Amino acid sequence: MPSATLPPNDLADSLADFAVRPRPTVGRKAVISREDIVEAALRLLGPHRSISTLSLREVAREAGIAPNSFYRQFRDMDELAVALIERAGASLRAIIGEARQRAQEESSVVRASIEAFMEKLRSDDRLLHLLLREGSAGSEGFRRAVDRQLSFFEDELRQDLERLAQANGTGLYEPALTARAITRLVFALASRATEQPPEALAQTTEDVIVMVRMIVTGTQAMGRMSERQVRR
Repeated sequence: MPSATLPPNDLADSLADFAVRPRPTVGRKAVISREDIVEAALRLLGPHRSISTLSLREVAREAGIAPNSFYRQFRDMDELAVALIERAGASLRAIIGEARQRAQEESSVVRASIEAFMEKLRSDDRLLHLLLREGSAGSEGFRRAVDRQLSFFEDELRQDLERLAQANGTGLYEPALTARAITRLVFALASRATEQPPEALAQTTEDVIVMVRMIVTGTQAMGRMSERQVRR
C-alpha cells in the first residue's frame, strides 16, 4: 500500500506550524498568581533565613515558573518582601484578635493574647519569625513595612484598652502610648526568645504577662492623676 504523502506546500505549512507551536515546559506552571509566589517564598524561609538572602531565580524555581514570569506579579524582590511582611502581620493579628474575642476580663485578655502570640513562636511559625527578624535586622524598607504592621497591632490594642477601661470604670492614661509600649515590649522580648531553648519559653511567657500587667496597672493609676502629678 503506498504511503500517504502531503503536497510540498502543505508539508511546509505543517512543519512551520509544528515549529511555532508552544511546547509545555516540564515542571513549570502555565498560570501563576501572587499568592503562588508568596507561598513559594515562604517555603524557602526559616527561623534563621532573611528575605534579603532569597534570589529571584530561587523563588521562581520553587514556584515552578520562569524567572521572567515573576515580573508579571511583582516589580522586584523588595515588593515581594513587603507582601510577605503584610501577610505575616495580617495572619498574626487575626490569631491574636480571635484570642482577645474569647477573653472577657482584662486579666484574661492579656494572658490570652500573649499566650496566642507565644504559641505561634513555639510552633516555629515562619510568618512570625519573618516579622521579628525583619523588624530588627532587615533593610530600612523592610523595617518600615514591619513598623506599619506593628502600628496596626497598636491601634487594635488601643481600642481594646479603651473598651475595657470604659466597661470596668478604670482610668487610662494615653491609650495610644500604652498600646505602643505593650506592643514594642512583646515584640522585643519575643525576638530575644527565638534565641532561647524551647524549655525557656514558658517562663518567658509568664514574665511578659506580668510586665504587660504592670504597664496596664501603671496607666490606670496615671489615668486617675492630674496632668501635673503625671509630669512631675
